[in-house]
Amino acid sequence: MNTNTGLFEGRTVIVTGAGSGIGRATAQRISAEGGRVIAVDMSAERLEALAAALGSVVECVTGDLCDDAVIDAVMAAAGDRIDGLANVAGIMDGFEPTAEITDATWDRVMAVNLTAMMKLTRAALGRMLRTGAGSIVNVGSEAGQRGSAAGTPYTTSKHAVNGFTLSTAFFYTPKGIRCNAVAPGPVATNIEAPFRSEWAGQRLGPFFQTNLPPVAQPDQLAAAITWLLSDDASNVSGAILAVDGGWAAV
Repeated sequence: MNTNTGLFEGRTVIVTGAGSGIGRATAQRISAEGGRVIAVDMSAERLEALAAALGSVVECVTGDLCDDAVIDAVMAAAGDRIDGLANVAGIMDGFEPTAEITDATWDRVMAVNLTAMMKLTRAALGRMLRTGAGSIVNVGSEAGQRGSAAGTPYTTSKHAVNGFTLSTAFFYTPKGIRCNAVAPGPVATNIEAPFRSEWAGQRLGPFFQTNLPPVAQPDQLAAAITWLLSDDASNVSGAILAVDGGWAAV
């Protein structure tokens, strides 16, 4: 981690999925740079470990962001001012092609990866608009750039995250609020991604064998996310930043 330069001194940043992986690394980096973190995750145990590691600069909210009451709790924890929002929380599908999608998988992937992101962003924007400043970073995916990186539900949700990012940037950049996304390739996290489709394995397997870059570490994504959240990226809004080890160039 870089030496503390105080990039987030006096600022409050919400980080979802903060209990592990990219979210935890992002929360750690923001706190090291002087920021106050509202850490959100479904796992109380993981949040307790994060709070123990980072101390009083972290306030934890446990729950599923698909529940409106959890979003209300996040807003209450943040208080009157929100300077940044890192929408990291997400889930994978089971690499299902379209003909094999169940309603349950489709609904859950869309709820977590898109609808919860929208609702939390909508709530945070209310505070950001009052101060005329803020930065939002959404975690998309290389699956949002192509059709050969995941199943249909996840791929669709991440393409939608790109559209959500661009539209939000268009409407609110003139009001001092930036919105960007990062598009990771494979990252070492605890997100489960089982192949539940024989056809998907046959179809995607050759692409994965020849095109996948090395697995990235969460800190590498956190560096990009915190840069976009910070004033160092003050002239960047509406960007979909590939942080994928060059996969986008293939």
